[in-house]
Amino acid sequence: MSKMVVEKGYFTSHSEVMEDLRHSGYWPTTYISNKSPELPIHYHDHDIIGYVMEGETYLLNEDGQRIAVQAGDRLVIPKGAWHAEGEVEDRVVYIVSLREPIPLMEGIMPREPRGPFPSFE
Repeated sequence: MSKMVVEKGYFTSHSEVMEDLRHSGYWPTTYISNKSPELPIHYHDHDIIGYVMEGETYLLNEDGQRIAVQAGDRLVIPKGAWHAEGEVEDRVVYIVSLREPIPLMEGIMPREPRGPFPSFE
């Protein structure tokens, strides 16, 4: 199984994100996370590349480790990779892109464990 990757300081401008998306072939949209608590660990049924455009939070990886993310970071979340968005204290603006041209909410629908899943203890 592939793991989530956070690429720190991957871009410095909106145009760099658009160029990266052009090369990836993924389908982008804007997603805003407003103030919210930490989400439960989950995975998605689709490959996702996300770009943090504004704000900061953290992500939990498959080992439960917190990885700080902020504007300029790129998130590569393969289908089936365990992760969770951390608490959002203000708001975080993402460009979220999916490999397939499907509705955003279908692509980012969280899937919860049905059997054994990572333990954070």
